Amino acid sequence: MPRATGDEKASAWVSRAIDLLLADRAAEPPTPLRAFPLAGPPGTALYLKDESLRPSGSLKHGPARDLFLDALRRGEIGPDTPLFEATSGNMAVAQASIARFLGLRYTAVVPGRTGPAKRRRIEEQGGRCHPFDPPLAIYGKARALAQESGGHCLDHLERVGDAIDWSGPHGLGAQILGDLERAGEPAPAWIVVGVGSGATSAAVGRYLRSRGAATRLAVVDPENSAYFPGWAADFPGYTTGMPSRIEGIGRPRMEPAFDPSVVDLVIPVPDVASVAAMRHLHALTGLKAGPSSGSCLWGAFHVLDRMGREGARGAVVMVVGDGGQAYRDTYYDDAWTEARGWHLHGPLSDLVRFTATGTWEATPAG
Repeated sequence: MPRATGDEKASAWVSRAIDLLLADRAAEPPTPLRAFPLAGPPGTALYLKDESLRPSGSLKHGPARDLFLDALRRGEIGPDTPLFEATSGNMAVAQASIARFLGLRYTAVVPGRTGPAKRRRIEEQGGRCHPFDPPLAIYGKARALAQESGGHCLDHLERVGDAIDWSGPHGLGAQILGDLERAGEPAPAWIVVGVGSGATSAAVGRYLRSRGAATRLAVVDPENSAYFPGWAADFPGYTTGMPSRIEGIGRPRMEPAFDPSVVDLVIPVPDVASVAAMRHLHALTGLKAGPSSGSCLWGAFHVLDRMGREGARGAVVMVVGDGGQAYRDTYYDDAWTEARGWHLHGPLSDLVRFTATGTWEATPAG
């Protein structure tokens, strides 16, 4: 029997890698849908889709796996291909996890100021960190390192929009509608998500429209981010030149994956409100989530208030993007938040009042 050539071995490895990722996706249990204890408005309900229970701890796990599948199918990743990405957040953690699953080397190019806790999360999943400055140069550096080493840059900000599988049963939109259907409930009136790369909102929005669902999609946007002003002005080239202070969401430009045509509402959320809502979510439910989930809770209350004023009924589903353990020494630390000028008492009072009564004392910011 003739021996397999190197090309044949590489092709066989790619086929096995694709099969492994598809089997892993099929075996992954759905994340839970939890009810939030809300008093009103009448005829409404709020649910939390808890994506913090994905294998690598955030909703980025599915898009990261789709990036790998796309690159494997394109012949860009082989058995010995070193992988690179420019990010220090949940996407890097998810990619490092998947690279280790396939036995591949993975390097995240991170800003030099990235703290040890964030680096440790990537390293715990088998990745390594390559600090580089200035921060906006990490994208070019990741591409350069990939080219120099004969590797591949996953480049999620540019590529995840085309790679993500939004139409299948494992997508977030399909899972949310399926969760409610299995509970004997109609499709929600609104789904509320954060927007970082824009891939999640695009995937959910496209799925809703492909199904002809009446569900509307709202995305939340923190200070310094380009999505709200760019969406409101219908100007995809809008930039702010400033980084978001809310981990996981917000960008200084509208990224290629963002699809404004499938978004019904963009809600600007003050940073202090995101942090207060994150704390409020933990106090009421015991669910310790990240600050992007606080943004989503504030946005969900905004939508529920709007429904109450319009006399609308139905459920709102907000997405919990990640867990809060990584933010123990930052967003959950009073001294850290006070040093940033985030005084939480006012928005916390608003959140407590809305939870108990279904009404705001005044119209919320945004």
